[in-house]
Amino acid sequence: MVERNRILDVVTYLVLIAGVAVVMLPLYVAFVASTQTQEQVMAAPMSLVPGDRLIANYTEVLSAGAGNSQAAVGRMLLNSLVMALTVAIGKIMISLISAFALIYFRFPFRQACFWLIFVTLMLPVEVRIMPTYQVMSDLKLLDTYTGLTLPLIASATATFLFRQFFLTVPDELTEAARIDGAGPLRFFWSVLLPLSRTNIAALFVILFILGWNQYLWPLLITTQESMYTVVIGIKRMISGGDAATEWNLVMATAMLAMLPPVAVVVLMQRWFVKGLVETEK
Repeated sequence: MVERNRILDVVTYLVLIAGVAVVMLPLYVAFVASTQTQEQVMAAPMSLVPGDRLIANYTEVLSAGAGNSQAAVGRMLLNSLVMALTVAIGKIMISLISAFALIYFRFPFRQACFWLIFVTLMLPVEVRIMPTYQVMSDLKLLDTYTGLTLPLIASATATFLFRQFFLTVPDELTEAARIDGAGPLRFFWSVLLPLSRTNIAALFVILFILGWNQYLWPLLITTQESMYTVVIGIKRMISGGDAATEWNLVMATAMLAMLPPVAVVVLMQRWFVKGLVETEK
């Protein structure tokens, strides 16, 4: 039995509290700025006491834009939500099906197909940005949700992770399902999907945040403000040159932009941790 050292416990908690304070201080300053007027934010030093513009600032950015962007932040949040959900769900669905085919079906060049999928890890969107943009333009998919999400859906990483998990599924389960008369789709739906739920949850959290934080591809594929994502909207709100940036509204938008990813992580925290540290069979 390991004896507890009170001094060591105190030091440990102090280090943890200091780490939390370092992480939370910028968030607190952003929240305080989002509740103040422009003049209060620009004052030196800025007050760290929340102001009385909380409802007014958040209502203004949700219903209208700020700075160079006049698009409502509510619409930008919707665009980001649609993009993040479509990318996360699309990646998981395609990866599950492709990994299932690679493991449980026998066809020529099966291993070559896997390595072709795996090699695409070296070709992210940033590398193939110009030909991908040209294809989307030729297909008239600019300023559409399809154009925003379709090039980002395929995921070699998720396919690899599901393939490795399926390799750990005992062959006895496959044989039992075959004896019971279950076809490939029935085996996939009734056996593999329930076993994969923690892995799916962990990947969903990661892929949702990945889709939510996308900047370069939405910046290229969208030309209408009504199709901007919230990440682009924040950048557009920051005025250049001699124009004054309404930092109180920018901070309000930034706080709103953090809410969906934080909500996903908090709501799926238990499944996320289980998917990373456990393998259920």
